[in-house]
Amino acid sequence: MTHIWQGLRSGEWLTPARARGYSLLLLAFFAVACAGWIALSDGLIDRNGKPIGTDFSNVYAAGALTWQGRPADAYAPALQHAAEKAVFGGREVPFYGWHYPPFFFAVAVLVAAVPYGWGLAIWLAASFAGWLAVMRAILPRPETWLIAAAFPAVFVNIGHGQNGFLTAALLGGALHWLDRRPWLAGVLIGCLAYKPQFGVLIPVALLAAGRWRTIGAAAVTVAVLVAVSVATLGGGIWHAFADSMGFTRVVVLEQGDTGWEKIQSVFSAARMWGAGIPLAYAAQIALALTLATSLAWLWRSDAAFELKASALASGSLLTTPYVLDYDLVVLSVAITYLARHGLRRGFEPFEISLLSAAWLVPLLSRGVAGVTGIPLGLAVLLLIFAYTLRRAVRDRNLPTANAGRMAQA
Repeated sequence: MTHIWQGLRSGEWLTPARARGYSLLLLAFFAVACAGWIALSDGLIDRNGKPIGTDFSNVYAAGALTWQGRPADAYAPALQHAAEKAVFGGREVPFYGWHYPPFFFAVAVLVAAVPYGWGLAIWLAASFAGWLAVMRAILPRPETWLIAAAFPAVFVNIGHGQNGFLTAALLGGALHWLDRRPWLAGVLIGCLAYKPQFGVLIPVALLAAGRWRTIGAAAVTVAVLVAVSVATLGGGIWHAFADSMGFTRVVVLEQGDTGWEKIQSVFSAARMWGAGIPLAYAAQIALALTLATSLAWLWRSDAAFELKASALASGSLLTTPYVLDYDLVVLSVAITYLARHGLRRGFEPFEISLLSAAWLVPLLSRGVAGVTGIPLGLAVLLLIFAYTLRRAVRDRNLPTANAGRMAQA
């Protein structure tokens, strides 16, 4: 037992060879599972009666409605569901709501210009490639490609045909370019407004650090996106979006139709444990205020940028009450920046094991929460954020010349 504890503390159990081996095993397992999933489907409907790519069906249907000149119908649940069924020849499929701001219709229109299977493949391949390139830019090491590709959140995101790759690529790319091209970072942050719940802490960090050019570029980008959406889709599209938000809040979030085990937030954990809606919101708000305060301190400090970037990524996931397990692709940004910091400054006790747990948790979070009621994903996110703050404080007393074990590998 002592040997195991010492191994977890030192991180010596994770050799470069094991990291490669684990990654290859997961990739091989996923490839076989994905091939079987598609082979056993019937007309792009799987054995459970769900579309291949599940959530992607709402994007494709919204795009189809836009091609028909009826984009606002995507925000009406009955009409959107009818459009989703029409994609599959009128066959009955589950309803997947369209909850995005109007400028995300740009993606929907593009993928709906080709048959569903091709649209799904193009969407996943393009967003995956962009995210993988960002991970490699943040940590330019040969093993980054393989370890990132095998990150379990990748498999969850692909299974849902979701946008976790795009979200992580925009946030990671913005952080990567923040010092080099602050205006480009602002443009990427502005584009991230397609998922506004993940942008709550970004203004806090940028204001605390005085990143005015990035703030300006982000504001201009959002204004341009809104103007283009109004010019192309009409002003009524934003009214339709605003009207749909009540349905999203009540049915999707508060009533838990999505499934508490899928949502990785304090709000969801509280609801899963039987708390009422007001108490769940109070817990979420309290956490958000704590995160904002600590993040403002961190970004105003002289801490290493890697720690600031990691805290912003993990904090962005923790702040929103509506974060799904496929959104944990964003956790890759936090992991990669922490890994880069450890490789430069040396890894502290248990740090490698914590990063490994964070890397693995998207594979386990839904199943563990569903069986035990333990929000494993939330717990690891909290640990990563708290550890990042602790490391920022401790680094002031650590020598900068210490190179970590893995840096010598």
